[in-house]
Amino acid sequence: MSAEQKKLESSYKEIAVSFLQLVAAGKVRTAYEQYISANFTHHNPYFCGDAPSLMHAMEESSASAPNKKFEIKRVIAEGEIVAVHSHVQQDSEDIGGAVVHIFRFDGEQIVELWDIGQAIPKDSPNEYGMF
Repeated sequence: MSAEQKKLESSYKEIAVSFLQLVAAGKVRTAYEQYISANFTHHNPYFCGDAPSLMHAMEESSASAPNKKFEIKRVIAEGEIVAVHSHVQQDSEDIGGAVVHIFRFDGEQIVELWDIGQAIPKDSPNEYGMF
């Protein structure tokens, strides 16, 4: 891999992390203004696939869980794709869930997003946990 490609992947990782941190902090519009392309689409099956629909859902989520905790566990980049594996809790009492966000970039902007989540079970037989 060339030095230029490594630098680009590092930039994509930084943008993906910054986007998620802004959203988790309730700064959804700022995140969208800075990082979302005019050609953005997403694949969350609960909302229309356009940017405004997901942005409004993220704003509602922030308003309903103002004490949300968001901890990034790992970030992986390959070319124009970045995956972020995180632990999300609605508040400090919530056991939370594992979430993976997959971003596709065009230039310095996010053009596509997938998000997959799994609740953390209270009693799991797996001694290694989800993280």
